[in-house]
Amino acid sequence: MKVTHIIIGLNVGGAELMLKRLIESHREQPGIEHCVISLTDKGVLGERLTKQGIAVHCLYMSSIIKGPITFFRLRSLLKAFRPDVVHTWMYHADLLGGLAARSLGLRNLVWCIRSTEIHKGGSKVTLLIRKVCAWLSGWLPRVIVCAADASRKVHEAVGYAPHKMQVIPNGFELDKLVSTQSPKASIRDSMGISQDCKLVVSIGRYNPVKDHKTFIEAAGKVASLRDDVKFILIGRDLERSNSQLMALIDATAQADTFYLLGERNDVPACLQASDVFCLHSVTEGFPNVLGEAMAIGLPCVTTDVGDAGYLLNNPDWVVPAATPGQLAEKLNALLSLPHAERLALGEAAACRIREHFTMEVISRRYYQLYTSLLD
Repeated sequence: MKVTHIIIGLNVGGAELMLKRLIESHREQPGIEHCVISLTDKGVLGERLTKQGIAVHCLYMSSIIKGPITFFRLRSLLKAFRPDVVHTWMYHADLLGGLAARSLGLRNLVWCIRSTEIHKGGSKVTLLIRKVCAWLSGWLPRVIVCAADASRKVHEAVGYAPHKMQVIPNGFELDKLVSTQSPKASIRDSMGISQDCKLVVSIGRYNPVKDHKTFIEAAGKVASLRDDVKFILIGRDLERSNSQLMALIDATAQADTFYLLGERNDVPACLQASDVFCLHSVTEGFPNVLGEAMAIGLPCVTTDVGDAGYLLNNPDWVVPAATPGQLAEKLNALLSLPHAERLALGEAAACRIREHFTMEVISRRYYQLYTSLLD
C-alpha cells in the first residue's frame, strides 16, 4: 500500500510533527510505503525524514499566486506515483492535493483538518480556501480526519460534510518524551537558574494565535507577587531580537524573570527541567505541546481552546482564552501548592496520556483507515 502525504511545509509545527510521527510509527508495519510532497520547501522535518529514507519532494510554492503552477506540478508527481491513498494535511494541501488527486481518478483521498477557532488567526486567503473546501467536502475526500472533536464541530457548522468526518487525535511517543535521566540540573545550570526556583515553561512560536501577550502579562502579575518563579519561552522568534516581544516583557517591569530560548531541539529536556507548563493560545485543535507536557508529568494550566480542556481533563486548571488576570490566578495557585500535590497532578496527567493517547494506538487507527479505503 502506497500512501502519499501532501502538506504545505515541513517546518516544526503540530501537523508537521504528527505527520513525521505517523510515518515513523509505520516503519515496522509490513506492506505500507509512505512518501511526502511539500508544497513549499523541505524544512527541518523534511530533512529528518529524508535521512530516514523517506522520499520527500518539494514544489517551492512561494505564494498562493503560484497555486496554478503548483497544482500542475503536483498533478504530475501524483500521476507518476499512482498512490493507493492520498493524505492531505490542512486547508491549502486539502484543496490543491484534493483537486490534483481526483483529476487523476485517485479516489482514496483523506483530508486532515486541525484548526478549531476558525474565525481567529487566519488570513483572508486561508478563510477563502476553507470556504471552498467546505463546498467541495461532499465530493472530493472520502474521509475527513479531524485532530479534535472541537474541530469537527466547528467545521461541520461552516459547511463541511458531516458524514465524511471522523476524529483521530494526536499520538505521543512516550519513549522519546520521557528520558531515563533527568536533565533538570544541566538545563537550569545553563540558564543560571537555581534548583530552588519554580520554573514555568511556555512552548509555541511567536504568532498572534499563541497569544504571548496574555501569557507575558499574566507572568508579570505572578512575578510581582512572588520572588521564587522564572518563566522560559521556547519557540520560533522568541528571542531578544524580537522588538515586539521585548516591548511586552519590558511593560511588566519584571523583565529579569523571563528567559527567551528561541527554537530548540531539546524540548523534552526543557519540559523535564520545569515545574509547571502553561498553554495560553486563543486557538488550537488538539494541542500537541500540552499532551507532551502531560506525558512528561508536568502539572498544567491551559486556556479553554480546542480540545485542551478535554485533553487535560481537569477543569480546575482551565481558564478562558485571553484572560491574563484569570491565568495569573491559576498559575499562582498551582505554584503555591505543596510539592507533593503538584507531583500528584503531574502523575495524573501522565497516566491520562499513557491510557488514551499513545502513538501506538493512533498509528493503528490510521492504518485501519487506510486499509478500509482499499477494501
